[in-house]
Amino acid sequence: MIQIVTNTNAMFSARQLTRTENALAQSLQRLSSGLRINSAKDDAAGMAISERMTSQFRGGNQAIRNANDAISLLQTAEGAMTTVDDAIQRIRELAVQSANATNSASDRIALQTEANQLISEITRIGDATVFNGEKIFAQGTDGIGGDANQRAVADGLKLGWLTQSEKMIEDYFGILGLGEAMHIGITQDSDGEGGWLAYVSWPSLEAGYFQDMQLDIADFTPPNLPDGGDAPVYNDRIIAHEMVHAVMNSAFGTGTTGNTPKWFLEGAAELIHGGDERVAAVLNNLGGVNDANIRTMLNTLTGAWGNSSAEYAAGYVATRLLHDTLKDHGHTDGIKALMTHMAANPAGAATLDNAINTLTDGAYADAAAFIASFTGGDLVTGNVRTGVAYVNSDIKLTNTDTGAVGGLDADGGPVKTAESVVGFGSPTGAGVDPENLLRGFKVNIQQVGGAGTAATRHVSFQIGADAGQTLQVGIGAMSAGALGLESIDISTGTGATIALTHLDEALDYVNLQRANIGAQLNRLEFTIANLQNTTQNIAASRSRIQDADFAIETANLVRQQILQQAATGIIAQAQASSQMALQLLR
Repeated sequence: MIQIVTNTNAMFSARQLTRTENALAQSLQRLSSGLRINSAKDDAAGMAISERMTSQFRGGNQAIRNANDAISLLQTAEGAMTTVDDAIQRIRELAVQSANATNSASDRIALQTEANQLISEITRIGDATVFNGEKIFAQGTDGIGGDANQRAVADGLKLGWLTQSEKMIEDYFGILGLGEAMHIGITQDSDGEGGWLAYVSWPSLEAGYFQDMQLDIADFTPPNLPDGGDAPVYNDRIIAHEMVHAVMNSAFGTGTTGNTPKWFLEGAAELIHGGDERVAAVLNNLGGVNDANIRTMLNTLTGAWGNSSAEYAAGYVATRLLHDTLKDHGHTDGIKALMTHMAANPAGAATLDNAINTLTDGAYADAAAFIASFTGGDLVTGNVRTGVAYVNSDIKLTNTDTGAVGGLDADGGPVKTAESVVGFGSPTGAGVDPENLLRGFKVNIQQVGGAGTAATRHVSFQIGADAGQTLQVGIGAMSAGALGLESIDISTGTGATIALTHLDEALDYVNLQRANIGAQLNRLEFTIANLQNTTQNIAASRSRIQDADFAIETANLVRQQILQQAATGIIAQAQASSQMALQLLR
């Protein structure tokens, strides 16, 4: 059929030419852009997937840059810490030098001057170290030293009070703990200033320990090391008293200690460091040193124990007389013979009664008989002639000796004053091992201060392409206050000894911080490596979806160009059919 109005052949050819031109335009677009997907219509699902991958790819690349910046910040912090470490090492070197007795007072002042400058520089480093305008280290005031008074008490315990007390008990009583675990609490119990000073709890209030020693920090201030507290009953003497209880609890066992009268338990604890000042204070409180007041004091040994100072004083006098009585019966070491006798059979047979009877060859049937003899046998009327005579003749209340066992008054030994009766530092001269303070106990001292109490700046590094992919890093403060170095005093030998402990704590803290930074630096290196691998794989995956295949697109281009030329020619042929219709009209 020959048509003029509707040339369907030309219309079909034109439609095919349009399709070819559209395909040719798409091929030219892909070849010129290099992308298979140039708009959502090219591949809607592929476009959505590739855009998500683009987010991961670009976010990953930025995360790599972030991680590199984090490395730079941490390297800056670690470098500053290295300088702080060097400064502390130098201060420690100065402290070791100052601790030597060959230095004069002016020498130590010069050493302190240099130490002060180094301490100031440590604080300046902590304040002035910045990265991109931001201070790197925490600027808080909390420090690893914690409360100054509590720290001083902990220092006293670690640097001599415990070890010296144990050595005195071993030397003069002949007994040691049997290796049990003992906990010492510094801030766990208190009745305020002026009440109880310290006590030993047995069995332990703390899980996993044989017994506790609790100190009332309200009564242990001011610290005033090396002795601690105020005259005459310094803190070190309180510790010696409580250590007697702890060692006796361990050495004698439950049955024996439970059957031992309070006057002896407390009297022995007083005897180790001397109780002359307590006796004098009790008598003066009663009105003065006279026979009547001595009788009143000693009569407190009769009734139930009430923890009064007079009872402690009377127990001390009785125990010291027992010490002399045993020496009179041929036991030259006195109370030591009794203690070792009791410890020889902790099952309960070697009680105080048995020990007194055995060691006095039956002169006293038991502890009650000794007390009866000591008090003249008539406590009700206060007929305490023997006790009064002993106090008047043997308890020297006016000299500087405390009356401690082994001292001048008790045994003709060296004078033991309130300050000297308990030494300071290692009793063996071998140094102090904080992990093995005592031979007879595995002791655990309540932590005061420590790394967890120092101010910390928490920094969050975005090391991933998505929300929440962060690395949290804590950077501690580096000031002298944070490191517990503000009160470092090496101007005296004792101060230098204490300073060494604090400097070691500061070094441990700085080195721990450096170790944490080093670990984070290594982690960031692996983070970067993983991000690089991930972004590479994401880029490859996105390329397979989004990028044009030039081989295919070139072939398509040639094909479409040929089809375009063919369609153009066919349209021309289709137009010829209308010319044929005109020929028929002629």
